[in-house]
Amino acid sequence: MKNFNFEEISEKCVKCGKCKPTCTIFRISGDEVSSPRGFLDLIGAYKRNELKLDKNAKKIFESCFLCTNCVSVCPSDLPTDEMIENIRAKIADKFGIAWYKKAFFTLLKNRKLMDLAAKFGFVFQSCGFKIYNDEMKPKFSLPLVKKERLLPSVKKTSFLNSHPEFIDNGGDKTIGIFIGCMANYAYSDVGEGLLKICKALKINVHLMKDQACCGAPAYFTGEFDTVRQNAKKNIEYFEKLLEKINAIIIPEATCSAMIKVDYERFFQNDEVWNKKAKSVAQKIFMASEYFVKQTNLVQILAQEGANLAQKTQITYHDPCHAKKMQGIFNEPRELLSQIYNIKEIGDNMSCCGFGGVTMQSENYHLSRQVGLKRATQIISTNTHCVSAECSACKMQLNNALNLQGSDMRCENWVELIARVL
Repeated sequence: MKNFNFEEISEKCVKCGKCKPTCTIFRISGDEVSSPRGFLDLIGAYKRNELKLDKNAKKIFESCFLCTNCVSVCPSDLPTDEMIENIRAKIADKFGIAWYKKAFFTLLKNRKLMDLAAKFGFVFQSCGFKIYNDEMKPKFSLPLVKKERLLPSVKKTSFLNSHPEFIDNGGDKTIGIFIGCMANYAYSDVGEGLLKICKALKINVHLMKDQACCGAPAYFTGEFDTVRQNAKKNIEYFEKLLEKINAIIIPEATCSAMIKVDYERFFQNDEVWNKKAKSVAQKIFMASEYFVKQTNLVQILAQEGANLAQKTQITYHDPCHAKKMQGIFNEPRELLSQIYNIKEIGDNMSCCGFGGVTMQSENYHLSRQVGLKRATQIISTNTHCVSAECSACKMQLNNALNLQGSDMRCENWVELIARVL
């Protein structure tokens, strides 16, 4: 990670307040302390030895959703999100990582263990959950599982284990798919949809079965050992694969942002790995970005759309890690609009409220508030469903929509497009 001059960056904040109206946590708390400029003040005070990283400071710094809204509007381009990520690493060093997070991160570091855990999860999920088709509700509460939550059910076989590693569609191009953990084990229709799209486009597919978790859950928690291990494994793996495939696509905003943006940040002080991260990032695309810029999928969908008597109306939620970190905004809309009528929500700065492992476990009450507000905005569009290119957003929004008593659901654009091909 960068060796930030915390005090210097904190002092660069001119207290203009432009960040406050956009800040996810400030919108619900109204507390200046947990606004972006409040975080920067506290970080500066910490560096000047005027603030101790006690449990109260830990609670404050862990209330940030890392939505990066503040970075987007800051006239001084202050890296508030990176500052908080660094502080969280120091908090993790001081207070340690909760046992259930350690267990989770251990699984994320080992694909075989993750596969085994998923198999047990599929077999025994009916013991602890009430199953409703592809969704489930817990029968009791645990640190990472709240009783009211609507969660995706675990699939019998993961996406990666359901297909051969190489799928020949008779094309001249071959792309790799980095599927992400949630789509691999729960939202497998995202992967199946990508295979259907690639078949229609005659693009060969490499499923990259040795891929590791991108490391985002550990990164946002401050557990940097897991990040370092997974990032290095993925980078080396990608380097070898990119010698024989044309590109790697990712249908998950958080995974894509982690690999394309945060890997480079994480290895800022390591010249060798920073260079490697930058190199592989040039051949990595969010799925919507790749299909719009590198294929004729838009034209194919336009022909399909022309044959429709009426287009279903949907809305779209912009994942924070897509729009704000990677500039992905028009691409999914360009694809979806060929088949569906898109009615905008209006507030494109709103975060879904997922916020990472700590937010979902220790600060679920905050995540719930944000999710309910976003669900209200989505329901007010009176559309068929909401789409988002992110499984974290999908899980969070489906839970919030359910809590609001709505039958609307969130689906990745890939799922919506695959149905019409």
